[in-house]
Amino acid sequence: MTQPPHDEPTARSQGELREQVEHTRHELGDTVQALADRADVKTRAREKAVAVREQAGAKAQEWSGQARAKAVQVAHTVEEKLPEPVKQKGAAAAQGAKEKAAQAEQVWQDKAPQQVRDHRAALLAGAGVVLVACLLIRRRGNR
Repeated sequence: MTQPPHDEPTARSQGELREQVEHTRHELGDTVQALADRADVKTRAREKAVAVREQAGAKAQEWSGQARAKAVQVAHTVEEKLPEPVKQKGAAAAQGAKEKAAQAEQVWQDKAPQQVRDHRAALLAGAGVVLVACLLIRRRGNR
């Protein structure tokens, strides 16, 4: 057996021993907690899923920005290569569509009853629902 060196005191006070035991308990508790955290697969899987979801969202946003930039670039390239008569026809068609839309809005304001105008969004939503239902019924009948 090895003897302790002569310059270290061999006897410790009870206070020092208690303090050392308490410190050891805290270290052991921290170690056990760290092991428990590693063993908690469900929580680790959730954390990993959240991290992957955030990373996927960031990538999607990045790719979306790149796609928009590319679309703008392509649109400018196409616009530069279009002959002037085609551009003029397109501008004229767009202007005609705007005028027709304005006329339709005016007819709507003039001829539609006030109650219908007040509830236009609800009526359009209802018409959309009826249309979808009809399409689903028709599709089911074709099977």
